[in-house]
Amino acid sequence: MSGYEEVLADVGPRLRRVRQERGVTLSELSQETGISVSTLSRLESGGRRASLELLLPLSRAFQVPLDELVGAPEVGDPRVRAAPRRVDRMTVVPLTRQPGGLQAFKMVIDPIDAEPDPRTHEGYEWLYVLAGRLRLILADQDIQMRSGEAAEFDTRLPHWFGPAGDAPVEVLSLFGRQGERMHVRARPATKRQRP
Repeated sequence: MSGYEEVLADVGPRLRRVRQERGVTLSELSQETGISVSTLSRLESGGRRASLELLLPLSRAFQVPLDELVGAPEVGDPRVRAAPRRVDRMTVVPLTRQPGGLQAFKMVIDPIDAEPDPRTHEGYEWLYVLAGRLRLILADQDIQMRSGEAAEFDTRLPHWFGPAGDAPVEVLSLFGRQGERMHVRARPATKRQRP
């Protein structure tokens, strides 16, 4: 498979990830772009090849540059540039560049006055609080987390997270498909001393 074919094959999973990150359904995206639900579904699953005719409206709807949406390799400068983007009330910096599999994000979430609106979606998430205090609502639990604390959960449970107070919270998020979980290695056991 050539480099261009690999880039085109990765477009579908990338589009699905971007849509799910924004909590948008295929129907909502169809209404926004004028592209049928079946075409969007086939595009995400790889059953339809990406074209400019399809990608330009999606780029506008997601407010993402076309090269980022496609995952086109940068030419020349080998440095990885994590370009922050604004999504609702948060600044998101993607830390992984490959579509599918485990995705890592750094997020700075601003406080809001609105009531939390827990949502569900396929996947598994691991959160680590870098700075500030995080409020995590997970099913019937309402948890406050401080810097250095971590949580992991199945995203099919109703969940919401944001600042626990009136200051922003900085979070590291690892998100994987359903069934993928974090593997935390425990400290090695010490050898027993012989008497």
